[in-house]
Amino acid sequence: MVKIGVISDTHLPSRFPYLPQVIVEKLQGVNLIIHAGDWEDIFFLPELQRIAEVVGVHGNMDNFEVKRVLPAKRIITVENVKIGITHGSGAPWGIKERVRNVFEGETLNAIVFGHTHKAVIEWENNILFFNPGSPTDKFFTDKNTIGYLYVDKDKIWGEIVPIEI
Repeated sequence: MVKIGVISDTHLPSRFPYLPQVIVEKLQGVNLIIHAGDWEDIFFLPELQRIAEVVGVHGNMDNFEVKRVLPAKRIITVENVKIGITHGSGAPWGIKERVRNVFEGETLNAIVFGHTHKAVIEWENNILFFNPGSPTDKFFTDKNTIGYLYVDKDKIWGEIVPIEI
């Protein structure tokens, strides 16, 4: 079984000046880290890479360097599971449809996204829509969270983990 740590909307350094230690601790032992955008700045990427391989995309609030280094969307395969990763855009309502449209024509088992700062684990048309929420934001959410995805052969499921910073 593969355990994937999933974060999004870290907004460093505007929401927090550095990567909070609780996030580092919660990511220990994962096989892979997915970051679904709105890093803001990429200065903490090496810290994440010391924990596990990092697969990321950029979001709407990211600086030029993040957008230069990371794509807006990507698709990865973990064991026999295809996962689409994108940040998301627009208002919270309708976001699942918009992130699905980013991968139009693709057959996916899961879509990881961010943008709303609110955690989501929902199945729709045999696709897991997974948003880990934001581990640092205090403006658009009342609960800071990260997520885990678990992949076992052709099965995927998720977990949202509240954190205190």
